[in-house]
Amino acid sequence: MATSNKTPLTRDTIRSGHIRELIRQHATTYRVLSDDELHASLASMFPGGRPEEDVWLFGYGSLIWNPTIHYAESRCATAHGYHRRFCLQTHLGRGSPEVPGLTLGLDRGGCCRGVAFRITRETAYEELEIVWRREMVSDAYIPRWLTLASDEGPVRAIGFVMNRKHERYVGQLPEEEMARTIERAHGFLGPCAEYLFNTVDHLDELGMPDRGLTRLRDRVAEIRSEAEKKPA
Repeated sequence: MATSNKTPLTRDTIRSGHIRELIRQHATTYRVLSDDELHASLASMFPGGRPEEDVWLFGYGSLIWNPTIHYAESRCATAHGYHRRFCLQTHLGRGSPEVPGLTLGLDRGGCCRGVAFRITRETAYEELEIVWRREMVSDAYIPRWLTLASDEGPVRAIGFVMNRKHERYVGQLPEEEMARTIERAHGFLGPCAEYLFNTVDHLDELGMPDRGLTRLRDRVAEIRSEAEKKPA
């Protein structure tokens, strides 16, 4: 699949179905969820099928720096019992079938600092539908209610945790393998390294650096620099 033309991940490209259609056209290794399955998954999060009050959403990766939703409030928050890891292989958005990349998942154990977004009740269903179209392309993630800790008190929020049974779950890869995979992968959303660098930069800006991701970012930068120094 050609990756020379970058497709922006925006509110419009998600709502229009453009992103999901790109994935559907090239998803030869896994099944893309249907619209009916997406709506059923979203409805299952609420007793009456739709939110009846404000809803909080937990972002731990690209949602932090590119939420693509309208929200009323955001705050730094911590999810206990899960940690952020590059444990999901991607053949599309940040990689290709020939050179797969990696994206972040919320995996079991430890803790993860991220951002909680409050979405008003009046707009919650519409905004969450955008989130579902973005995150629940396949069943690689499992939406769950998480209790987050924040300076303002506990927050009950929706988070997308890793489905360890999914065929694209790769578990705990060695750091060097992760770095080399991320450095070379590129998909229709752009370079895999860009995804890593943006996440590290924004976590730093928010005052909650992730030492593991920072170390990984530095190693990717080293590999890139070493490649540029090699004679053609």
